[in-house]
Amino acid sequence: MKISTRTRYGMRAILELAMAHKSEPLQIKVIAERQKISNKYLEQLVAIMKSAGLVRSIRGPHGGYLLAKEPKDIKLSEVFTILEGPVLTVECVDHKEICLSCADCITRQLWMQMNDAILEVLDRETLQDLVDMAHKSNNSVSYQI
Repeated sequence: MKISTRTRYGMRAILELAMAHKSEPLQIKVIAERQKISNKYLEQLVAIMKSAGLVRSIRGPHGGYLLAKEPKDIKLSEVFTILEGPVLTVECVDHKEICLSCADCITRQLWMQMNDAILEVLDRETLQDLVDMAHKSNNSVSYQI
């Protein structure tokens, strides 16, 4: 399974917002600069997250984007599903009908375990957990304005 650029960049962008939580709204151009993502692409990602209720916007000269909820209340599984779609290692995990051997396929059991493991990690972790990891990291960057 390969995570799409959309999800990787979207996770980085929402982490920026989580790191700046309780401070000024962040403008797209600031996030784009920090994360080296194009403005246009980032606008699309933020629009997806806004329509899903993860972020909100503030208009005006000092406007920008903020998290719509507390970082501790946003599970990574929610962000992942909004950006990537459902976690799916192989199609037969969710759609038995596409494979004639599905009923007695041993490898399908492996794919299902992998799916469950990925979902378990994403369900267990929140944006706040990522913020805490960033603060503990030696490479942590200050997100103060």
